[in-house]
Amino acid sequence: MAKILIVDDDTDIVEAIQLVLEKEGHATAPAYSRVEGMRQVEDFKPDLIVLDVMMDEPDDGIAMAQDLRRQGQDCPILMLTSVAKVTGMRFGPDNELVPVDEFQEKPIDPAVLVAKVAELLARKEG
Repeated sequence: MAKILIVDDDTDIVEAIQLVLEKEGHATAPAYSRVEGMRQVEDFKPDLIVLDVMMDEPDDGIAMAQDLRRQGQDCPILMLTSVAKVTGMRFGPDNELVPVDEFQEKPIDPAVLVAKVAELLARKEG
C-alpha cells in the first residue's frame, strides 16, 4: 500500500486520519507543522500528502504546497480545510495559488477520506 504523510497541527485529527488509513493498509507518518512536514517529505518520501491549510500561520498549508511544487514534488496532495466554515470563503485547487489535487472540508468522513485517497493514488499511477 501507499506511504501517506499527514500534516496538521491538531494531534486528534492526525491520529484519527492515521487510524483510518492504517486500517486500509497504508503506512502513515505524522507532521504537526509546515517545517516538520517539509522534513518528513524528505525522510519519509510519501506517495500522498494529507495537508491542513491553517497551522502556525493561516496559510501554512498553501505555502507548503507551493514550496513542494516549486521543488518538483509531484505526489498528490489532499488538502483538508475548515476555512469555509470559519470565513465563509470557498476556494479550490489552482495550479499557481493552491497547487493541490483535491480539497475536502474538515471534519472529513472516514469513508470519503478512504475514497479520495484511493482516487488520488489511482490517478497518480494512471
